[in-house]
Amino acid sequence: MNEPIEKKTAMLEEKSPAKPERLPLPGLAAISLYLLLLAGVIIVGVVGGRHYPPLFLVFAGGFITASAGLLGLFRWAWALALAAVLLLVIYNLWIFFSLHQYPALVQGLLNLVFFLYLVRPEVRAKLR
Repeated sequence: MNEPIEKKTAMLEEKSPAKPERLPLPGLAAISLYLLLLAGVIIVGVVGGRHYPPLFLVFAGGFITASAGLLGLFRWAWALALAAVLLLVIYNLWIFFSLHQYPALVQGLLNLVFFLYLVRPEVRAKLR
């Protein structure tokens, strides 16, 4: 009598699908593209010599590294992107409160949304 039950469980185990692929979450892909866009703006600003000093290329390199790592679902890239986004929130809100520039407020709030997305438990659980 126990044999049919054991056979059924064995058959269910054989039919269970293989381990699902680890695909990036759409939000992580959007944050990666955003960081790449920021890195491009910094690079253009440094090359043009008008907006940013050459030292800002370090930030561009960090943004590119965090972007590539987020697409690869690495935990170190999550920490790097989290730090970058948090620093951008602080910087943009400081610009808004000191110089009263409304575009800085918009970018600061956008970065705050990205920060709040990155600290969600589902996002952290997806990373390896």
